[in-house]
Amino acid sequence: MALLNIGAGNSDDAFYRYKMPKMVTKIEGRGNGIKTNIVNMVDIAKALARPAAYTTKYFGCELGAQSKFDEKTGTSIVNGSHDTAKLAGLLENFIKKFVQCYGCGNPETEILITKTQMIQLKCAACGFVSDVDMRDKLTTFIIKNPPEQKKGSKDKKAMRRAEKERLKEGEAADEELKKLKKEAKKKGTSSAKEGPVKASSSKKKTSGSDEDHTSPTLSQADEEEADDDDDDVQWQTDTSIEAARQRMQEQLNDATADMVMLPTNEPEKAKAETKANESLENGNSTARGTLTDELKKNLDKGISPKQFQSLLGSLSGSAKEKMTALFEALFGGLEKGFAKEVSKKINYLAVAAAQDEGSQLLLLQAIEGFCGKSSSSALKEVALVLKALYDVDILEEECIVQWYQDGLKGGSKNSQIWKNAKPFIDWLQSAESETEED
Repeated sequence: MALLNIGAGNSDDAFYRYKMPKMVTKIEGRGNGIKTNIVNMVDIAKALARPAAYTTKYFGCELGAQSKFDEKTGTSIVNGSHDTAKLAGLLENFIKKFVQCYGCGNPETEILITKTQMIQLKCAACGFVSDVDMRDKLTTFIIKNPPEQKKGSKDKKAMRRAEKERLKEGEAADEELKKLKKEAKKKGTSSAKEGPVKASSSKKKTSGSDEDHTSPTLSQADEEEADDDDDDVQWQTDTSIEAARQRMQEQLNDATADMVMLPTNEPEKAKAETKANESLENGNSTARGTLTDELKKNLDKGISPKQFQSLLGSLSGSAKEKMTALFEALFGGLEKGFAKEVSKKINYLAVAAAQDEGSQLLLLQAIEGFCGKSSSSALKEVALVLKALYDVDILEEECIVQWYQDGLKGGSKNSQIWKNAKPFIDWLQSAESETEED
């Protein structure tokens, strides 16, 4: 059976992973009873992840003819004689309206019906939620016949709840253990304080009984008193700078004592280091500013990607500084339409990402930094930006996943960028597992 790419815009892509079978129709009957049987409608609907009744009903609504789908036999019938090309064009319209994501064009979407009886499409790739035009006749049929929920979704929710409850119980048990340990420590310290008192009293009693029978020698008595004194004494070491200096001077002779230098002016050194760091940061910011101005000046002239590549090689500064300056030059001051601007200027980003092996990671870090500085609209579109760069092979899957995992472990793990990028990362990993299964 011949396979076609889902969506007319992807028809020329030989490596497109979403495919559907080519439509096969058959004209049955004659006269007033003539009808068109779409032979492989079940297979087409399965590839689109939509019920076959939706596509059949859509054909009937658009052609103004009666249509029927038999669930038992799997036959799709539309009254009247209709060409295969005409029905294929209507199927393409159905895909645009009820299958493809309005944000990224990916066909891996799920139909959601809100409490206000509105139909939405949730994209598994970028997480974008598309609002379907409710003026279409098919929307009333979809609301009356909602799609079945994915199997196992309730079980997954129950598993998540059980996992959360288990974690809460574990935390409560840990707190109880900590409290018990603290109480045990307090009891141990109190018993340790009472112990020497009881021991000394018992020793006095034994010494009195010994005096009645035999008098101990002077050396034995001195040893017992020394032992009692040792039990009561608590040894401590003075760790101050003056004490350390004194101990060093006692241990070293006059010749080597002068060679030992103690850090007496630590606050002054700390201040000097902070001043040096501030001056270094100021220098980096000014250098980055000059890089940004230079890049912006050349980009405004409309230089070609080849000229841009030679310009990047001639500029001074590290690769990270160049990538950050490039993002500021391309998207500085942008408030809305971050994903659209990225797709417009994708040639420059492709050149920058192809400089060396670490350029892809630097590009991802530049996206992270730009989204952190800019408005919330850029943060919302981070999944769309990642998918756009992934689709044209600027960013590789391994590099994106590694950047995401490192970000969750790093200091900015609570940043909103990781939550917004998560749907795209989940889609990447699920797509990889599906290809391995195939």
